[in-house]
Amino acid sequence: MAIVSNTVGYLDDNVHLEAFFAYDDRYEGRRPAVMINHAWGGRDGFVAEKAKKIAELGYVGFAVDMYGKGVLGSSVEENAKLMQPFLDDRIMLRKRIHAALNSVKLLPWVDDNKIAAIGFCFGGLCVLDLARSGADIKGVVSFHGLLAPAEDLSNNIIKARMLVLHGHDDPMGPVEQVVDFQDEMTATRADWQMHIYGNTMHAFTNPVANDPDFGTVFQLDADRRSWIAMQNFLEEVFSD
Repeated sequence: MAIVSNTVGYLDDNVHLEAFFAYDDRYEGRRPAVMINHAWGGRDGFVAEKAKKIAELGYVGFAVDMYGKGVLGSSVEENAKLMQPFLDDRIMLRKRIHAALNSVKLLPWVDDNKIAAIGFCFGGLCVLDLARSGADIKGVVSFHGLLAPAEDLSNNIIKARMLVLHGHDDPMGPVEQVVDFQDEMTATRADWQMHIYGNTMHAFTNPVANDPDFGTVFQLDADRRSWIAMQNFLEEVFSD
């Protein structure tokens, strides 16, 4: 008995995508699934390891691919070039993540009535937009995610419960943007909560982040606390 992992291909129109998934074969039958959205560099080893950790919790971990099979950035410049089209075209972003949602529902181990999504940095924006789109999923968790609103979704009904895990000193999510996000969620009557970690910058879950001038620094306590908060949240949303 062990964690089983593999990749699965899927399409968004003519774009070939490849997700990484993991599950614990000790469990029988269908179980909840957690989509995991990568940061701006692409579907890398970081989210693959998160998928395995999600599997250890008894769920199916499904690491989404937003860029295309094998597409990974290797520098700040390349990462920004990969991410920017999705920031410019939020309709394309939502279409791409909905392709992943449709794909995870097809896995034979997945209870398609119990799906949640988590995301890191750019991936946080992706899962927030998935919720903003009105997707019928249980919940989303953003880890140091980008918070900018999608203007065309301002009047949508948000069905998913939302947990936002944010560093107080994150230069990519300043206080003004945090307040705007809170106002946005309140106006839509969403079920939302936000945990803010003091003395914490962007990318606080990434052990290799160590660039205070850029604003990306790993923070051990915030990493640990945010993962515990996510586990509690998933237990709650999947208990319905």
